Amino acid sequence: MNATLQPTFVQTVRPELADDPWIIVAAYNEAARLGATLDMLCRRYSNVVVVDDGSTDTTRQTALHYPVWILRHMLNCGQGAALQTGISFALRHDAKNVVTFDADGQHCVEDIETLMEPLRTGRADVVLGSRFLGRTEGLPLGRWLVLKLGVLFTRLFSNVRVTDTHNGLRALSRAAAGRVCIQQNRMAHASEILDQIQARGLKYCEAPVTIRYSHATLAKGQSSWNAVRIVGQLLLGRVIR
Repeated sequence: MNATLQPTFVQTVRPELADDPWIIVAAYNEAARLGATLDMLCRRYSNVVVVDDGSTDTTRQTALHYPVWILRHMLNCGQGAALQTGISFALRHDAKNVVTFDADGQHCVEDIETLMEPLRTGRADVVLGSRFLGRTEGLPLGRWLVLKLGVLFTRLFSNVRVTDTHNGLRALSRAAAGRVCIQQNRMAHASEILDQIQARGLKYCEAPVTIRYSHATLAKGQSSWNAVRIVGQLLLGRVIR
């Protein structure tokens, strides 16, 4: 593993509750939005892991105000790398289930329990959030089109029939989290996870979630050009593998 991916442990302040899912929050320059996200998460969950992915703003200082675990990449490595760091950390601390949750306020904390229900009943190993089974607020037409093209590509590339490809809200059982290994450091990781679900024969389902867009999150989100780059990264990864 590249040395820059080694997490720096900063803080632990809450006792572990065995039945709590571990919430993994990858954060890069999210100081302006991270506080509101952690306010919601920390009211409900005891094990929240913030992975500061080499931020140059006050993301880490913001996280220090909350009862969370804080890990840090010294350099910006990408969301995929940050999630893998957080998931590996949670598994080393005996997490039974892991949830990935965006730092920017797009996700609703209430949806976590919707994702957890199929894991707890054994109906699925991985539960994927879907904004198209749920609802979106403020989704522009252009972004809607890019997302739908991503769904089509995933069905052809990974043979995984989903309604929402690049949704960062997902839940994994301990067994599934241990078998999924994210190697795409940046945004192609979302499609890579789906590819690995299919390759490893993991049981999966989708659950309806709500995604809220704002001007700030749209400005920071994926452009059409980035979508093309993601396709290229996935194809290159398939060839190298």
